[in-house]
Amino acid sequence: MTAPDPLALHQARELLEGRGLAVLAAWVLGNVLVSGYFVGRTDRRTAAHHFHFMNVAWALVNAGLATWGILGLYRALPAGWPLAAEAAAHHHDERLFLLNAGLDGLYLLTGRWLRHRAAAPAAGNPARLAGYGRSLAWQGGFLLAFDVAMGALLYATGGPLRAVGL
Repeated sequence: MTAPDPLALHQARELLEGRGLAVLAAWVLGNVLVSGYFVGRTDRRTAAHHFHFMNVAWALVNAGLATWGILGLYRALPAGWPLAAEAAAHHHDERLFLLNAGLDGLYLLTGRWLRHRAAAPAAGNPARLAGYGRSLAWQGGFLLAFDVAMGALLYATGGPLRAVGL
């Protein structure tokens, strides 16, 4: 069996990650447009206001991550990029998306906890807790689906590396 071409694998990985980052950027844009519109049109004492406020804050964080990722794509590879280096980069990216999926699960749990706390009789500012909790669940749900999908797609495209034992 012939060894896979490391440059072709690198280009396929970058194309996949670039498309994923475009999905993340579209999510950012949607959050900025929708929640940015509603944050200024909701009563600051309501959970809806805090939900939209937190969505805009998340959008800024996700915009930074998407920008950082996009700027890191399509860099020229050194001549003779070895297959082992491509395998290491590929597996690193797989693990990174799986780690992020774990963090996304924590966002979901934290959102649930905040919403539970908001319902407690002694909760200070229950509208804020409920709105932030709903936003964490919303963002965490999307990010969990995104990170699991990206990890699975990277795993699927890593077949040629696994076939040669890398």
